[in-house]
Amino acid sequence: MAAARIQLCGRFALELDGTRVEDALPGRQGRAVWAYLVVNRARAVDRARLADVLWPRGAPAGAETTIRGLVFRLRKVVGEERLSGRSELRLSLPADAWIDVEAARTAIHTAESSIALGRFKEAWLPARIAASIPEEGFMGGHEGEWFDEQRRELEDVRLRGLECIAAAGLRLGGPELDAAERAGKALIKAAPYRESGYRFLIEVLERQGNVAEALRVYDRIRRLLRDELGIAPSAELTAAHGRLVGAGQGHEEGPPGGGGPS
Repeated sequence: MAAARIQLCGRFALELDGTRVEDALPGRQGRAVWAYLVVNRARAVDRARLADVLWPRGAPAGAETTIRGLVFRLRKVVGEERLSGRSELRLSLPADAWIDVEAARTAIHTAESSIALGRFKEAWLPARIAASIPEEGFMGGHEGEWFDEQRRELEDVRLRGLECIAAAGLRLGGPELDAAERAGKALIKAAPYRESGYRFLIEVLERQGNVAEALRVYDRIRRLLRDELGIAPSAELTAAHGRLVGAGQGHEEGPPGGGGPS
């Protein structure tokens, strides 16, 4: 078991040496400072930067005193051996510490590398980790430029994770096709202008023999891009459309040799 487990997405959680201590942190501001220190634990953090995180519209009078108090109380919870420094703070965690945002970012690199190498089974679990961790949102209830930046980055990780799930599911086939279909639909819902969701969903429907529904999906993205952006679908989507039309015509022609009464 890792000596530290930290969750910043969804329900906030902090476990040190097997004990949950998040409720001992100094309130909402203490959690914000802790999140910033965790995400930036690879470098020293200037206390002035903490003021920008806590008060994005401008620090009030007495901000330095407030930060000093927050850091003092954080140290009491996590220990001076973990949180060191005065004007600059550095967070030291054990090598086996588990941090959800780091796990998601590591997982997406593993998943994408596995997909690129054609190792679809190896991509499956990390892809699901990358897609699931950011799903409930980063540090809910906290506002400001830094929090928004983290949310954008993690949403990109989630979308890339869904793309890996779809790609791996299509190649693995069988029951994983359902997961690929769900991933394609989730991509379309979350990023309607991102063509990958439509492309994956079209391919799943094509594999299932549902050509008509696949054509409807293509027409949806074609109209969206035309009406909203004035552009045409990518060459890859256009090629998929060509396959679908050919398949549809084959169904209309029926089996060779006819089959009707003479």
